[in-house]
Amino acid sequence: NCFYKMSEISEIDEGFYSRQLYVLGHEAMHRMGSAKVLIAGMKGLGVEIAKNVVLSGVKHVTVQDEGMTTWSDLSSQFFLKESHLGQNRATCSVQQLAVLNPHVVVADYTGPLDENLLLQYQVVVLTDSSLEDQKRFGELCHSHGIKFIVADTKGLCGQLFCDFGEKFEVLDRDGEMPASVMIQSISKDNPGVVICTDDQKHGLSDGDKVIFSEVQGMTELNNMGPVEIKVRGQYSFSIGDTSALSEYERGGVVNEVKQPKPLSEALQDHDLLVMNDFGKISRHKTLHLAFQALHSFVKKEKRLPGLWSQSDADYLLNIVRELNEVAQLEELDEVTVQSLSFTAQGDLAPINAFIGGLAAQEVIKACSRKFTPLQQWLYFDALECLPEENIQTHFISGAIGCELLKNFALMGLGAGDDGHITITDMDLIERSNLNRQFLFRTRDIGEPKSKVAARAACDINPQMRITAHQNRLDADSEGVYDYCFFMGLDGVAAALDNVEARVYLDGRCVQHQKPMLEGGTLGTKGHTLVVVPHLTESYGPAKSSSSNAIPLCTLKNFPHRIEHTLQWARDQFEGLFKQTPENVNFFLRDAAFIKRTLDLGDTEALEILGGVWSSLHDMEAGGQRPKSWEDCVRWAHCKWESLFNNDIRQLLHCFPPDEKTTHGLPFWSGSKRCPHPLTFDPSNTTHIEYVMAGANLYGQIYGIKGTRDFTSIRGILENVHVPAFTPKSSVKIHVTDKEMEEEKKRECDDVRLEELKGKLASPSLKSSAQMYPIDFEKDDDSNFHMDYIVAASNLRAENYDIPAADRHKSKRIAGRIIPAIATTTAAVAGLMCLELYKLVQGHQKIGSYRTAYINLAVQYFVMSQPIGVTTVWVWFQLWLQGKIQPLHKRCHDDRSSCNF
Repeated sequence: NCFYKMSEISEIDEGFYSRQLYVLGHEAMHRMGSAKVLIAGMKGLGVEIAKNVVLSGVKHVTVQDEGMTTWSDLSSQFFLKESHLGQNRATCSVQQLAVLNPHVVVADYTGPLDENLLLQYQVVVLTDSSLEDQKRFGELCHSHGIKFIVADTKGLCGQLFCDFGEKFEVLDRDGEMPASVMIQSISKDNPGVVICTDDQKHGLSDGDKVIFSEVQGMTELNNMGPVEIKVRGQYSFSIGDTSALSEYERGGVVNEVKQPKPLSEALQDHDLLVMNDFGKISRHKTLHLAFQALHSFVKKEKRLPGLWSQSDADYLLNIVRELNEVAQLEELDEVTVQSLSFTAQGDLAPINAFIGGLAAQEVIKACSRKFTPLQQWLYFDALECLPEENIQTHFISGAIGCELLKNFALMGLGAGDDGHITITDMDLIERSNLNRQFLFRTRDIGEPKSKVAARAACDINPQMRITAHQNRLDADSEGVYDYCFFMGLDGVAAALDNVEARVYLDGRCVQHQKPMLEGGTLGTKGHTLVVVPHLTESYGPAKSSSSNAIPLCTLKNFPHRIEHTLQWARDQFEGLFKQTPENVNFFLRDAAFIKRTLDLGDTEALEILGGVWSSLHDMEAGGQRPKSWEDCVRWAHCKWESLFNNDIRQLLHCFPPDEKTTHGLPFWSGSKRCPHPLTFDPSNTTHIEYVMAGANLYGQIYGIKGTRDFTSIRGILENVHVPAFTPKSSVKIHVTDKEMEEEKKRECDDVRLEELKGKLASPSLKSSAQMYPIDFEKDDDSNFHMDYIVAASNLRAENYDIPAADRHKSKRIAGRIIPAIATTTAAVAGLMCLELYKLVQGHQKIGSYRTAYINLAVQYFVMSQPIGVTTVWVWFQLWLQGKIQPLHKRCHDDRSSCNF
């Protein structure tokens, strides 16, 4: 029994688990950190599950297998090599699994499964197991509260079963953020009706439970436990009898409560199948019987059915018919049974990737108690991959991800005499990549992703021919990826992380009539799309979506959610430490800067030119240019006073707490939270952290070295004089974005603008030193960027009585981080590669292809036929030939970006 252990730590390694933490959260990750998992069977499916589970960060994983490596294993087990032939599969895999995650203990076990072994684990996964073992060990696990998972793949079909026991509790059924909305009014009635402010739909469903806070007037609601609601509309719901409560006055926040929910007795119903393709209902019900029949066949014949053996297929079908005498299926799909028999000996990487991704996600659910477990059976097939006709073609991929490249290597893509794969990725490997991009190791950090991925793929399959580029895929790289390049391809696989790049690549594929495989993930959610020229609809143009844009007046004066204060903090960062220094540098080296700035309009020009002048003049001369570190601390303290004290006092001077609207209603109500100013306290952690981060960043843009020494900073603050502030009645504060726009159109202070132009015309200013603009980088914890964002956001949140956000949540929102987890990536890559099988064979029936939408958190799997092409390709051909005019100017100007 051999153990490989890199290190043990009690705290979560946020740098390593960064993107996964945004899927699971800290509490779930802590629960996983105490779990021990046994995975039986180290063929292609077993190692896929083990890889994902090790990356996820459980405490301990044991991989078990009694079998020895054979030639056939090398086409699906990516950690086995020719040198391992004749050696135990688990032993050959354990070291490579261990290096995937330094925080997980990985062990191998080469003996048979028995009761004493299983009782040591919280989760047991069986792969490549007999029905007798599934029943025997399933009963043992069920009786001892051990979470039990069965996963199996045979050819183009897969099976998954979960039994987490009768007492298993789900602490978070879907992983979505609980709904939190502001209240506009609450009726005193039976039932009472809650109307929410119209800036955000409540997103609740019938039966959800909520709690109330900050309600004024009907204060009894603030002390109630969770209240069940009934939806009445997108902005309203009822909550039961409120007629005996006090009269509602104003304010209030409603939050959804997610209570632990035990799984129902339906978990024990082995006839409960989770459908994933509603065009295959009878097929999957038949597969439930066919897999049982396959076990009977193997038990009697000591082998799987022969490849394309009709006699074995007939024998298997007879067993299924006998089972159906009890099951009484309305429709028995006999063709599916025969297809399973013909191909059961196949061990395909894409099927393993999909089922393995799902199975590993169930392990994560079992360990973390987060997300809804599978209830209970799932069958999946890709029998459409079987030949329609005897057609062959070659396929070469474009930009792809690690999981795709691993599957390509196992499938033999680009490994023939004329085969070739080109991959491109401009990024370098970061530590946060290691948790979900398993081709990379710690030693690869800082290296180009494409170069390392190509090397790792060739290590899996030395016959592959791969060229690695480090180019961004956009119009600037069309000199490389030109007409000749695209015409030399058989197809493209897109593993891109933004819509703009997908749209661009889709346009290029449409232009050159090349098929495209496209996939993406967002946490536990994933999608795949296959684009086949002349057959299916393409990815299409980007959809405009401004519904989530935050109004400027909300950011500037009326925030009511932490997202608002975080965006405000980002805007502060960009303006203070990037835009203003850039403007100064433009001014110093570009004689036409002032003229171009004036063309932007008087209001914007006044702000920009004022910032430039202030940045170029020392503090003694009325400017903001520091000469020393002490000046930077002084600036940060004064900025604190301006943002979190003076500006709030000015706002309350214009709109006092008891202000009324023109209709006689309270001004500070609904989404408008009445703020209060803060008083600086050097002993307050958030206060001093803002000053430290702000002073260091301000020093950086002027080339002045700072410090992290709080004691030193507090000593400097003792000698800082903060100018007195008195609110002014002449100040105009805009309540709506429309007022802001109208104000911009009015004439501004021409005298001040002319004065600034005169001051900036001084020749002496041109000799000033260049500044050092800062580009926001969220993942470097030593650069003060997130320190500033978190402190600034939480201070503003305190101004408005908005609950603060910790650093982790703040980084996700402010850094616009896309949550990611290895399980979803593996599943999506598997689905994409199944479509690749069809493209390689040249399938021409649209019913053979599948578009997929999945959410592993809530057992949501929808595979459907792609939308067919209509007249688009006919139009496109005529357009390319110049026989018709473009429909819009964008197509005329740049055909490469035209999408359909």
